[in-house]
Amino acid sequence: MVEQMPQETTGNAAVFRSTGTVLKPKSLNEAGSKSVPRITADIGDVDVVLGGGFMPGSVTLLAGQPGIGKSTILAQVAAKIAAHHSVLYVSGEESLEQVAARVKRLGAVHDNVHFISTNSADDVAATIRQSTYDVVVLDSIQTMALAELSAAPGSVSQITNTTNVLTMAAKQSHTTLIMIGHVTKEGSIAGPKVLEHLVDVVLSIDGDRYAGFKVLRALKNRYGSTTEAAVFEMDEKGLAPVTNPSAALLAERQSTDGSVVLATMEGNRPLLVEIQALVNTTSFGYPKRTASGFDLNRLNVLIAVIERRTNLKLSEKDVYINVVGGIKLQDPGADLAICMAIASAAAQRQLKDDAIVFGEVGLAGEVRSTPGAERRLNEAVKLGFAAAIVPPSAANGKTAGINVIAARSLRETLIAHLQ
Repeated sequence: MVEQMPQETTGNAAVFRSTGTVLKPKSLNEAGSKSVPRITADIGDVDVVLGGGFMPGSVTLLAGQPGIGKSTILAQVAAKIAAHHSVLYVSGEESLEQVAARVKRLGAVHDNVHFISTNSADDVAATIRQSTYDVVVLDSIQTMALAELSAAPGSVSQITNTTNVLTMAAKQSHTTLIMIGHVTKEGSIAGPKVLEHLVDVVLSIDGDRYAGFKVLRALKNRYGSTTEAAVFEMDEKGLAPVTNPSAALLAERQSTDGSVVLATMEGNRPLLVEIQALVNTTSFGYPKRTASGFDLNRLNVLIAVIERRTNLKLSEKDVYINVVGGIKLQDPGADLAICMAIASAAAQRQLKDDAIVFGEVGLAGEVRSTPGAERRLNEAVKLGFAAAIVPPSAANGKTAGINVIAARSLRETLIAHLQ
């Protein structure tokens, strides 16, 4: 409930009294002539995802599942930035002793990083306005609260008003603010949607919490592209950038039926991952479909296409799909590899080891084009693959070092390449 004072009216028109001043506009050409140096993190491809680094005076929100490595990567980023800038690390979840123990374990200790443990958004905003620090890291926005509001921290009103106050303080003092955000069980950022609208950059880190790779990507970026991705691996020293994720993902691959190598795209980065499929006769009246790293609804559609457009019968079969390495596929070009892996497991036939696959599959069983074909093929050449089964549009151009084979329909492709 918000109290609103009645306005004086004269006739049908409302009388508005304002104490504002006349603003003086500036030309965009004049304002854009000055280049603003970015604050670089110097960790893997983090700066590439950000579009060149953190923009001074910007507000960045980093979200991800519990235990995925949000606090870890920000502690590492803070230590790197502290080499050239003053950094303040604000923790609303841990005490100073707990934060100190973690950064020492990670080897991310720097004298130019100062720590505060508080839940008061008023105090944090007042500290930011002093312009003492170039970068402020806040862990996390859901633990902050304004004294004027009686609502509990993490509620809609607290998150909205706290973010407003901190954002205004950062903009006024030209301070770079980096906040950690919690997520819900469904994976969306906890709190109102306005939280994502208020900030300048929204970063998401996902993957398997316990093993595999972690992928950092930008969901929103006012100062750069949202098509880049950075790949990390967790070790005892924190998140380490993976220079060649394709080779690491295929290092333990075994030659067997149900195994297909997919050339996918993580943003603008090509990536080769192994798709594993297991098809078994169901013990119940209703067949089970399980997918790890792939959308289950899309899997059901592809199974229906296989049954309708080929001679394979899967109505009495359990189908299990696994994307090796904890990678979560969002690429429509994974359709053909998923279908070939299922067919390979069901018919107990193998695809040759030196072939990669990509392409989108339509409901009529046709294979459609996907973006980034040339980069996918070049990545396959680097890792020594000799053949690529691709959509017809990608087979028109020639790529040196690899035999490009056009796949026009799903049925013809399965008959021709599964031995």
